[in-house]
Amino acid sequence: MKVILFDDVPRLGKVGDVVNVAPGHFRNFLAPRNLAVEATPENIKVLEHRKKTIQKVQAKEKSEADALASKLSALTLKVFLRAGENDRLFGSVTSADLVEKLKSAGFDVDKKKIHLPEPIKSLGEFPVEIKLHPEVTTKVTVVVEKAE
Repeated sequence: MKVILFDDVPRLGKVGDVVNVAPGHFRNFLAPRNLAVEATPENIKVLEHRKKTIQKVQAKEKSEADALASKLSALTLKVFLRAGENDRLFGSVTSADLVEKLKSAGFDVDKKKIHLPEPIKSLGEFPVEIKLHPEVTTKVTVVVEKAE
């Protein structure tokens, strides 16, 4: 069954793509979440008109993400936590902690966009990848220091 995607769907396609899916997948997953609509001739005509606006929106989002990436790449976040022997932290630094630090620095970044494989549990300097857009990623340096 051919459907038109209204939103990015992982492992399926991007906004505006016409893709083949199983009827059950469309009926049980895509349609109830308003992620896709059946690709009828009328819907395809509407899609052609929407594609132009979608491309403009995507270009704007990408340019905003590029601007934010250039600002974030120059940023160094300092986190102060209590540490014990061998520079092991009491607790850890998670992506939620980094979101709070970014907000205090004036940046609004979603927690899901921060790719931290595992929480930081020791003192030191760590590069953290932030995926702002499907085509734009940047790295922020996180420095974890011992609190006095």
